Amino acid sequence: MSIATVILAAGKGTRMNSDIPKVLHPIAGAPMLVHALQAARSQEPDRMVVVAGHGAEAVSQAVLGYDEDVRVVVQEEQLGTGHAVQQARAALDGFDGTVIVLYGDTPFVRPETLEAMVAARATQDVVVLGFEAADPGRYGRLKMNGETLDAIVEFKDATEAERAITLCNSGVVACDAATLFSLLDAVTDDNAAGEFYLTDIIGLARARGLSAGVVTCPEAETLGINSRAELAAADALFQQTARAAAMEDGVTLLDPTSIYFSYDTFIGRDTVIEPHVFFGPEVTVESGARIRAFSHLEGCHVARGGVIGPYARLRPGAELAEDVRVGNFVEIKNATIDAGAKVNHLSYIGDAFVGAAANIGAGTITCNYDGVLKHHTHIGARAFIGSNTMLVAPVSVGNEAMTASGSVITSDVEDGALAIARAHQVEKPGMARKLMQMLRAKKARQTRGN
Repeated sequence: MSIATVILAAGKGTRMNSDIPKVLHPIAGAPMLVHALQAARSQEPDRMVVVAGHGAEAVSQAVLGYDEDVRVVVQEEQLGTGHAVQQARAALDGFDGTVIVLYGDTPFVRPETLEAMVAARATQDVVVLGFEAADPGRYGRLKMNGETLDAIVEFKDATEAERAITLCNSGVVACDAATLFSLLDAVTDDNAAGEFYLTDIIGLARARGLSAGVVTCPEAETLGINSRAELAAADALFQQTARAAAMEDGVTLLDPTSIYFSYDTFIGRDTVIEPHVFFGPEVTVESGARIRAFSHLEGCHVARGGVIGPYARLRPGAELAEDVRVGNFVEIKNATIDAGAKVNHLSYIGDAFVGAAANIGAGTITCNYDGVLKHHTHIGARAFIGSNTMLVAPVSVGNEAMTASGSVITSDVEDGALAIARAHQVEKPGMARKLMQMLRAKKARQTRGN
């Protein structure tokens, strides 16, 4: 069955009290809209359409940054969900198959749920995603007649008896494209809100003798986000789910509640994550690694057997091969650290290559930035970089070479060589005591003068 998805993302989200479009507020390091796009992509749709409105340019940039093949259309006036879906009509011209309507502010609908809706389309003309609400509140109600859905009643228009129904509408709909737009053509704004409701297509379908059914899911999947508090609750729900999934996959979390995952974090089994570790976007950690406490990782790859931290920071472009050791207060950016190398203490390695089994001493800095351009540092295999070495890029240190502690290396060092680049030490006997006496006397005179 051919599938297309339409994601509604036109709302301003006034309760967010923000200049940022509601659907671009992040959950686990990605706009909530991206989560909805991921769910849509799971069905391998032939076409994907996002209906933008408030902040359409920013929404479009976010969408195209995720997938350049997604079509973005604009709802100039927000006249209801039915009107919003109508804006996708031209983008779906010629499409013959099932259209799934999703919402950019409802990011947690699972692929399995969408698969169930597509399967239900084999026997139903229109399929609606519903859930049993613990507190139905102001949700639309699903009026059932046995296994058949007769109508969706918006809260504003519901009678007291209808408001007592606990089976609620998520807003997600699956319907044949031609049928969907034919039904939308018949929708009016004759209701309490004066809007064109997508939900009205159910009553219209039943009046035409078409079938309508319901697929249900846990309420958590349908969580909509309209405020900062709900955004925080959604992020917390994501973290809870991600932590449980990681442990189920064989990852040890020593203090699960203190670990923060991004939407795309991948951790291999038998990896141990110590407390208070933050995973930003685009992080992959292979099996058997250990990420120690208070480390921050983003845009990086850690191969098997790596030990990172505590208090380490891996920035975008950090590529660590097998059995690499990165210790406390080490920052690595846009650098490849080859197998078995060690950067154990208080160092910055940026725009660099560190060869296999090299040992980087405490306080080493690759001086990669000249104020305008970034420059590369190459450190060979089994090299030993002495503590407090400054490597002024561009510069190369050869295989099995050494630098003396406290050196400022500005020229290439050949294989096997020892480079010493520091001023000759001068010692003046007794001068320290004399200098301190002079300074104390000066301070005393200044004190008396005041």
